[in-house]
Amino acid sequence: MSELVKIATRDSYGNALVAMAEKYKNLVVLDADLASATKTGIFKKAYPKLHFDCGIAESNMMGIAAGLATAGKIPWASSFAMFAAGRAYEQVRNSIAYPHLNVKIGATHAGVSVGEDGATHQCLEDLALMRVIPGMVVLNPADDIEAKAAVEAACAYDGPVYARFGRLATPVFNTGADYKFEIGKGIVLKEGKDLTIVATGLPVYEALLAAEKFEQEGVSVKVINIHTIKPLDEKLILAAAKETGKVVTVEEHSIIGGLGSAVCEVLSEKAPTPVLRIGVNDEFGQSGPGGELIKLYGLDAEGIYKKVKTFL
Repeated sequence: MSELVKIATRDSYGNALVAMAEKYKNLVVLDADLASATKTGIFKKAYPKLHFDCGIAESNMMGIAAGLATAGKIPWASSFAMFAAGRAYEQVRNSIAYPHLNVKIGATHAGVSVGEDGATHQCLEDLALMRVIPGMVVLNPADDIEAKAAVEAACAYDGPVYARFGRLATPVFNTGADYKFEIGKGIVLKEGKDLTIVATGLPVYEALLAAEKFEQEGVSVKVINIHTIKPLDEKLILAAAKETGKVVTVEEHSIIGGLGSAVCEVLSEKAPTPVLRIGVNDEFGQSGPGGELIKLYGLDAEGIYKKVKTFL
């Protein structure tokens, strides 16, 4: 594939919030003293009276967001994934999800691509934590276009949404005129008959590159982008599994509890299929350049290729 423009989805998030404020007059944004990093600072500059800095107090911020939702607002509560999903878990569960309030959680800096911030900030468990909460929609867009579309879809949806965004600039590839984002619907990026790769977030483009390499060897690989972890597009995954007979999942997240687990749950119940889960194994991240860590954990095209090769 030719070289593509790279944009961090956290930047997409900040710009999308500004665009949505024009459409949704009741939209407000909350942040936990991280506006420059989460990129809600872009929104703050455009709409200073609609942006609220809650300080380094994510749990309190989620409670404020819940209160604003009961008053008819569409609050976006933002912080790093480790703090939005981890530190504030109880408040997200009990104050937002239990009463099914219309709160959107914008979680940035997820996964090992956070880089030098190290293991404490590289949240690899957030998709698992959010997926298990009843009624919570979980979104994990793969590029700039998809991230903006995810923010818009979340605003239009009435209920709690967790949206995951990254720090590292990644290729913008969802440029087709027929691209359409719909909560709960996966997207077939490439057809194939020998194997299905189901990917989410940052590794989606890398999975496409790995599939191209297999094509050169005569192996036909179907690639599916699952931007919605919950509700999962079970119909698409089941059809692909039956068509190709083998499934590989790829995610910048622990292989426990995230996309891999969600896919295995569906297939084990409805269409038993051999599955290889590619992600971060039962371990923490570490400090280093984001791009290098992606390679270290085998989430780049070459790493995916090598792991799938052994599976085949």
